Amino acid sequence: MQDENKNIIIILLVLALFTGATIELNEGSTIVGVILFIVAAILISRMKLRGSEGVQSSRNYLLIGGFIVAADLIYNYISGSELGTLDSMVFFLGVSLIAMGAGKKDLKQLGEFGFYISSVFTGLYLIFYSLFGFLNIDFLHLFDHYFVLMPTVAFMKIFSIPIEIVATETVILYGAEPMTIVIGGPCSGLYSMFLLIGIVAGYSRIEKMDVKKTLGLLGFAVLIAYIANLIRVLILYITAYFYGMDVMMMVHTHIGWMIFAVTAGGIMYIVNRK
Repeated sequence: MQDENKNIIIILLVLALFTGATIELNEGSTIVGVILFIVAAILISRMKLRGSEGVQSSRNYLLIGGFIVAADLIYNYISGSELGTLDSMVFFLGVSLIAMGAGKKDLKQLGEFGFYISSVFTGLYLIFYSLFGFLNIDFLHLFDHYFVLMPTVAFMKIFSIPIEIVATETVILYGAEPMTIVIGGPCSGLYSMFLLIGIVAGYSRIEKMDVKKTLGLLGFAVLIAYIANLIRVLILYITAYFYGMDVMMMVHTHIGWMIFAVTAGGIMYIVNRK
């Protein structure tokens, strides 16, 4: 049980590092991104995996997982598009299926855990971003305005920091000079919610938790993800106010995946304690 808990913590760290590496390679430092990938690989090698004679490999999982990984990489190469968060999760889904098809018991369990995380994230992403966009449902903009901008701006005004909402997802912050800041897309914090929901779903299935406990843990994870994102946005406001837009954009690149790592690790620590 101790090794299994250790493996779950490691896979959470690997997920955070993998997400961070993707963000760094796209928006931040290539060197930092490569380092994060290397650290993730080292962590994976530290997992203690025990073989099991009763566990058979599945060629179907291996083939499907390999196809998903290859298709994702080939599509991005041919289209010349950048590797985004959804691509990372699709890639992670393929790798998880490959792990599920392996003949080692612990590796298969980790693959199952990764499968729940990546498939839940991908499903929620397709619903909230793709399907809602296709149906012209304005949920994302309304969420950003009422649940992100309004509470964070109200908090800043408590401390007499000059800031005002000028559009659905846009604020003007009056620091050394007026700065226009757009809070939308990943800044809504929904990505972190999707990931944490996937983590809870995977952990619940593997540990065979009852429905009541699972729903309670899901509600707790969503609440923590929401509060963590508000804190992240407030940090960005404060950074822009005191140090300017350039420093804020640098912090914006790094802080999201770091807060996710701390949040996910904290939730799993609480769950393991109980």
